[in-house]
Amino acid sequence: MLKEIKKREFANGVVYALHTEDGYPIEVTDTFLPFYTKDAIGKKQNALSSYELGDRKQRWMIGASCMSGCPVRCKFCATGQLKKYRNLTCDEIVEQVKFILDKNPAYNPRESMEFKINYTRMGEPFLNINEVKKAIKKINDLYPNAHHYISTIGIKGSDYSWIKDNITLQISLHSLDEEKRNWLIPFHNKYSIEELGKIRTKSNLKTTLNLTLVDTNDFDIEKLKKYFDKKHFFIKLSPINENAVSQENHLGKGVIKGVNLV
Repeated sequence: MLKEIKKREFANGVVYALHTEDGYPIEVTDTFLPFYTKDAIGKKQNALSSYELGDRKQRWMIGASCMSGCPVRCKFCATGQLKKYRNLTCDEIVEQVKFILDKNPAYNPRESMEFKINYTRMGEPFLNINEVKKAIKKINDLYPNAHHYISTIGIKGSDYSWIKDNITLQISLHSLDEEKRNWLIPFHNKYSIEELGKIRTKSNLKTTLNLTLVDTNDFDIEKLKKYFDKKHFFIKLSPINENAVSQENHLGKGVIKGVNLV
């Protein structure tokens, strides 16, 4: 049973701090956007065209944790403040989704134009992949229209053959300089940039490359073109959400200055 500890509300959603039954902290988010923002590839950007933020009947996104804490310890991630970590069970992952749905009884996810579960909060999904896969199956059984979006640093030896149809992969790239990326993501058992470019899935959507740019030197268009075929990859530039960890590592506000609503 998850216990709510605190929450923070913002224009298009809420972020909740929860505790598991044995007292481990986790985070889950509840956000929404207008449906037209889904066509980021066609529009070549996903900026809002007005101050209208839509509602959960359009794009409804739940950001779930797959761990409490995280052993990866990216240099700009607040999760790095937690000294301990553990994998969450399938039921603890599914319960996060049910927690958000219980908070919004006026909305039915089966009626949303898009209902998306983002495995992008605490933890590296591929270090807990068996429980994540079980959770996806359970959620699919309950909500067949759900789309699952799994974010990974690219753990060596990972199997991507099951990433297909309504499951999409996001790769945390963050820098196109190998040495800088290794500093930003200090987890040794991960694929190189070149190896990441060879990943292929059978998802309905392209694999997303997420770049939380610390400085302009982290972006290299020639390396992007060399390693990441645009037929298979979509580029997403993200801002740094400042926190104690990013400040301790002197990362500032990063290159992207826009407000990240999701």
